Amino acid sequence: MTDKKSSNTVWHHATVTRERREKQHAHKSVILWFTGLSGAGKSTLAHSVEEKLHQLGASTYVLDGDNVRHGLCGDLSFSAADRKENVRRIGQVAKLFIESGVIILTAFISPFKSDRQMVRNMVQHGDFIEIYCDSPIEVCEQRDIKGLYQKARNGEVKEFTGISSPYEAPPNPELVVQTGSDSLEKCTSDILKLLIERNIISNNQ
Repeated sequence: MTDKKSSNTVWHHATVTRERREKQHAHKSVILWFTGLSGAGKSTLAHSVEEKLHQLGASTYVLDGDNVRHGLCGDLSFSAADRKENVRRIGQVAKLFIESGVIILTAFISPFKSDRQMVRNMVQHGDFIEIYCDSPIEVCEQRDIKGLYQKARNGEVKEFTGISSPYEAPPNPELVVQTGSDSLEKCTSDILKLLIERNIISNNQ
């Protein structure tokens, strides 16, 4: 599916702007896009970062891959075309969140570089921060409580990323976190430092 605009529609411009919402929240809005293999720790890390940001008074929301497929993307399979549509929908939702002045954290495998670039192209420069959760597949398999890797190796799960479907690692992400070897606390701290460096949140927040 392509990113088409519905016919007979006009974009309505709100009087309450993103800038006014950001001022009210006392921080800038941004998309933190966590990508990596299944079991790399994306959701765990995203929720850890959100917890720290919440404690600092920031307005946040996590979009998790499994959760989204319970509703918004419940009609999609894991084919390449449906994976692309899954990412497109998430990108559009994330774009609405940053317009609302919120820091939106998305935890999806999003295995293809072109799909992640599609979302980056939806927003202004600097609004999309790609965070690569780098973990060896062996570590990911050890963490796999659902047994999906073994099922994929047995041919029971088709088009499984890292086994029967490729994962394209980001060539130039804004941040690489070593989720396979570093502690959750260090990875969380690295992301918060990046947000301070980019003036998303203040050092005094």
